[in-house]
Amino acid sequence: MFVSEAFAQASGAAPAAGGAFGSGLEMLFLFAPLMVVWYFFLIRPQRAQLKKRQETLSAIRRGDQVVLGGGISGKVNKVIDDNEVEVEIAENVRVRVLRSYIAEVRVKGEPVKTEAAK
Repeated sequence: MFVSEAFAQASGAAPAAGGAFGSGLEMLFLFAPLMVVWYFFLIRPQRAQLKKRQETLSAIRRGDQVVLGGGISGKVNKVIDDNEVEVEIAENVRVRVLRSYIAEVRVKGEPVKTEAAK
């Protein structure tokens, strides 16, 4: 059932050129296009999305409507520093929020989306 390597060589069979997995060059030709496809379909769009989010978060100013990660919406009352803002979530209720916890920024002139009035 199993044939030893010595018996296979003695019977006239040609040995494999690169072993069981082929040569390193063949592996490179196999994985190089795969890496290019991964870059263009996964890595590049993700970097662009991250850059756009960073720009949006850094452009937050007083008066912007924001939605926090937990779904709470409010209005930016004061920009404290590069990492924190003060958000008014109800009348006279203000919380300090890290910018990274802001899920969505609605610019001052953009209305809140609600169901169409009948």
